[in-house]
Amino acid sequence: MKDKILEYFLKYVKIDTMSKEEESTTPSTLKQFDLAKVLVNDLKDLGLIDIKLDEHAIVTALLPSNCNSKLHIGFLAHMDTIPGFSGTNVKPNIIYNYDGSDINLKGISLTNSEFPFLKDFIGKTLITTDGTTVLGADDKAGIANIMGMLAYFKENKDVKHVNIHVSFTPDEEIGMGIHSFNLDDFKCDYAYTVDGGNPTHIEYECFNAASAKVECFGFDIHPGSAKGHMINASLVAMEFNSMLNPNERPEYTSGYEGFNHLCSITGEVGYARMDYIIRDHDLAKLNLKIKEFEEITNFINLKYQKEVVKLEIKNQYLNMYEKIKKDDRCLKRAISSMKKLGINAVSDAIRGGTDGAFLTEIGLNTPNLGTGGYNCHGPYEFACLEEMELVSKILIEIAKEDENE
Repeated sequence: MKDKILEYFLKYVKIDTMSKEEESTTPSTLKQFDLAKVLVNDLKDLGLIDIKLDEHAIVTALLPSNCNSKLHIGFLAHMDTIPGFSGTNVKPNIIYNYDGSDINLKGISLTNSEFPFLKDFIGKTLITTDGTTVLGADDKAGIANIMGMLAYFKENKDVKHVNIHVSFTPDEEIGMGIHSFNLDDFKCDYAYTVDGGNPTHIEYECFNAASAKVECFGFDIHPGSAKGHMINASLVAMEFNSMLNPNERPEYTSGYEGFNHLCSITGEVGYARMDYIIRDHDLAKLNLKIKEFEEITNFINLKYQKEVVKLEIKNQYLNMYEKIKKDDRCLKRAISSMKKLGINAVSDAIRGGTDGAFLTEIGLNTPNLGTGGYNCHGPYEFACLEEMELVSKILIEIAKEDENE
């Protein structure tokens, strides 16, 4: 199975699927269809039915139960790679029997001093970038893991399994693709995104999330006659940011601590704009952070006696745990499946979000499983083949028929 997973993975990462910010269409880049079409053909070869590729580049398919099981379980992974770093012309670098030394690539190195957990992979097979692109393990490792599971059931037809639904989605990295997802094409009792890192981890808590657009409007006149008249929008933006709690920035928080993150800032005298993301695992605390943005906006506008600051808040997703704790069958099944493989499942609170957060919010409980990929979103990304194989084995156990069903 390991060789088959590697074959799938190498094929998928070489297909450029970078998504693009601030596009009004889904998918944000048409090249995501390139991978979607390959996946459709691979699913056909594996014997799945009801295979669909819709206008949003969302792929869905079904492997029907071979034992008349009434249970329907879904597995999802996303096709796109981040827009912030190149995913074009990916050249995977395979290191067999890794010896624990620093890994030197083009212009960069994965060093033990920077990444001390590399020692955990001694003797294993690592797939890295060549140092110039992302690898795409986030989340093409997840796709390959799901395909590995399906290949297993094709080759072992005597192993009884439930109804297995799979889906591959676009634009997860920009938080958009899943909003076009149609649950009518994915009628499951519950599901799993395969989009994490360590295979022993299961993630079912995530941030409550919002975004904030802060626009600052100045009064731009000649500086020689500016006294008492000029309002510098860039300075207003700086003033606004200085009034936020400096201890609630990402670089000062961890675990269950939330944050306000200034993602971008542009400005001149007449106009400036800042874009933030606001995060907290506790919804009440998130609302307090939003209130802080509103109070600062009101204070500055009152100070200048005009609307020099305009605030736009958008809610993005909610902590999926609030719904999963009310129906935890998905958690129990995953933990039980890991135990059968000798794994003691570890629960992590995600300091981010997954497509599963949105799916859970609209009624399909969807926690997140690992992929065997690490150092995502940059040229230091790598995957461990043995861990990818372990993920596929976990998925197989989850999908096997339970004698009590």
